Amino acid sequence: MAIRQIRENGDEILRKKSKEVEKVDEKIVELLNDMLETMHKYNGVGLAAPQVGILKRVIVIDLYDGNEPLKLVNPVILKTKGKQEVEEGCLSFPNQYAKVVRPEEIVAEALNEKGEKIKIKAKGLLAQAICHEIDHLNGILFVDLMLPGTLEYVESKED
Repeated sequence: MAIRQIRENGDEILRKKSKEVEKVDEKIVELLNDMLETMHKYNGVGLAAPQVGILKRVIVIDLYDGNEPLKLVNPVILKTKGKQEVEEGCLSFPNQYAKVVRPEEIVAEALNEKGEKIKIKAKGLLAQAICHEIDHLNGILFVDLMLPGTLEYVESKED
């Protein structure tokens, strides 16, 4: 596994649409593992492949809640329910946070790291994270969705 460089605001790759993964092979599994390691290094909740410079429909999510992290290939949202106003940040926008409106609940479908089709029912933070990361795959950034006047800059905390 390896730590990959996170692309930050202004990098044109963040605005491009990612391509479907045709086959979950060793390269995709390696990408998933590298993304998870990178996300953990920077204390993120989610990471999409475009954020590490790869235009593939691949995301990882970890809520640090004792459950296994999600490694999703070609994720698609099938259904949404309700709305929640939430504060979001993004590893591609260090120390910036804004309020956005996301679905309260979703049903999504994806392939797992074994290439098996899985269905995910999510609500709250998990629904928010899946929506945020799928947006990245479509070149949509949280700042595109932010409620007016809610962008905040937070001083960086040195480790």
